[in-house]
Amino acid sequence: MNKQALIETARQLMAGNKGLLAMDESTPTANKRFKEAGIPETEEFRRKYRELIVTTPGLGECISGAILFDETVKQSTADGKSFISVLNDAGIIPGIKLDEGAKDMPAFPGEKITEGLDGLRERLADYAKAGLKFAKWRAVISIADEIPTDGCIYANAHALARYATLCQEAGLVPIVEPEVIMDGDHTIEKCFEVTQRVLHIVFEVLISQRVYLEGMILKPNMILPGLDSTQTATVEQVADETVKCLLRCVPAAVPGVAFLSGGQNPEDASAHLNAMHVQYRNKLPWALTFSYARALQQPAMDYWQGKDENVATAQQLLYDRARLNNAARRGEYRAAMEK
Repeated sequence: MNKQALIETARQLMAGNKGLLAMDESTPTANKRFKEAGIPETEEFRRKYRELIVTTPGLGECISGAILFDETVKQSTADGKSFISVLNDAGIIPGIKLDEGAKDMPAFPGEKITEGLDGLRERLADYAKAGLKFAKWRAVISIADEIPTDGCIYANAHALARYATLCQEAGLVPIVEPEVIMDGDHTIEKCFEVTQRVLHIVFEVLISQRVYLEGMILKPNMILPGLDSTQTATVEQVADETVKCLLRCVPAAVPGVAFLSGGQNPEDASAHLNAMHVQYRNKLPWALTFSYARALQQPAMDYWQGKDENVATAQQLLYDRARLNNAARRGEYRAAMEK
């Protein structure tokens, strides 16, 4: 393990006021979103859409790293330039989603375990050779009456830790993503309680498995009421509860925290991140940024509709969304900027 190289990559990913773009949707997920937007569900249209993203002018001003899907790693622009090369030329570090999805966990009704560890060492060697510098693995934790159980949390934490050590062995910075999902009618207090328990267990296991904390990035959920909850929470309350939870759980050795959007709309995701920086400016031991997928991409995808004549405007929408999140990381985002 080259610890200094891991530190340097993590530092570059968290540098300035930039964030990460998650464009790692699996084929079924990408097709589902295309169907919702009225876009043909084919490999060529997935390639066209990803070309739209990676060739967006100025994107590197706001985005430090892009998380790719395996199909994307092998794709190129219409004129034959690999997407990895395009990203590198834009100053955006390419990364890769490594997990193979969350599946039903045997003997644990309603809970999921993420798969994909088999053959991971060999896959990592290939990705490192292709020039990828970081990776991502997502665990899915649900909230309901009797869940999550410690059995589920520990199983996913061990998978995250094994993935992370294999990444670091191969020279890639692991993004560790234990997502407590928003589905359900739980309160913000319940989300805090569960997320705190999940993060405590995840770091307990990461440390026991000798993951190098200085060479990893955490990708957590924000602390929010469930999507079906009747409770409302202010922007300031979400920011306060989220940072309070992180301060209780995340070691200062970790260089950065990059939030997932987790089903939030683009405006809320930006406002919540902004409030964290306004309320806790210069009080955080780690960099705090974004790693959004739909909260960055959705306006561009909706406008594009698979039409070549819409590419330039869709790219402008993507750039504008990235710029707004860049402002949120500085604590300078305002709702009026949406206009």
